[in-house]
Amino acid sequence: MFRSSLRRLPLHSLAKNIRSFSVILPEEPFIYGVSHIKPRIVPEHIPRPHYAGGSPTVIQDVDGKVQLGGDAERSVRAAAKLAKNCQRVCGNSSQALRKPGVTTNEIDAAVHEYILAHKAYPSPLLYSGFPRSICTSINNILAHGISDDRPLEDGDMVCIDVTVYLNGYHGDTAQTFLVGDVDEPGKELAKITNSAVEAGISACGPGRHFNGIGKAIHSLIKATSFSISPHFTGHGIGTVFHRKPWILHDLNDEPEVMVPGHCFTIEPCIIEGKTPTCWIFPDGWTASTEDCARSAQAEHMVLITDAGYEVLTR
Repeated sequence: MFRSSLRRLPLHSLAKNIRSFSVILPEEPFIYGVSHIKPRIVPEHIPRPHYAGGSPTVIQDVDGKVQLGGDAERSVRAAAKLAKNCQRVCGNSSQALRKPGVTTNEIDAAVHEYILAHKAYPSPLLYSGFPRSICTSINNILAHGISDDRPLEDGDMVCIDVTVYLNGYHGDTAQTFLVGDVDEPGKELAKITNSAVEAGISACGPGRHFNGIGKAIHSLIKATSFSISPHFTGHGIGTVFHRKPWILHDLNDEPEVMVPGHCFTIEPCIIEGKTPTCWIFPDGWTASTEDCARSAQAEHMVLITDAGYEVLTR
């Protein structure tokens, strides 16, 4: 069966400065879906979420909150810690990440095995049919990039989005890595993306409105040459991978207020230029900027406490 792969094309001079990086495009635009991609094996003894064949989830946080001070809080903290450690594995293996030649499939395999070794399940695997254990999004890919066998190139930016399912709870985090010699605009994009997450986090606390997160990120980005993707939101997380509250990263009028126990992600996608629209590859997952400008993403899990908030994945 044919496999839909991605190809790279050089792109020069996206703006006033001359830049050179590889653009990711679908090589086989008439092959749809991901049924041709073989998922990695997960041993039977690893507990898995219901969408991957596990037992129906016992939803203890249907209202978007984790019960503080008990097993639920300990479990969500443990899942977040494992997700954080997966990113550290990627960072510590960055001899591979920072040098051209490693493939995202190799990164996916390494993280997959690390998660299994800790008796956890890679949450993206088989989620609505997603075929890989992590998301790897390169350059113009906003999110949900599917790992493959192409080597990373000098100057690439790759976002690695890791989610784990441990003891009935999900932990989720993402980081954009620079591969080799990335140009100055790319470095600035990565830097401003990290700052955007921190701005959103600083707006958190009991009694504060969720829309303050989007206001804080908007306030940071509006005076720059970058834009905020409106297509991807943060989300509540716990026994369910994605649930309310939904976190908007730009100006919005959502009225909900944070209360102790709310656990959610902040994960803005920041784009070069002022064209934040996107399109989806025929695989049904990979999201690219419409004009092939680069994007970066960073993500942290936040838990609202009685005293303020904690970042569980930092």
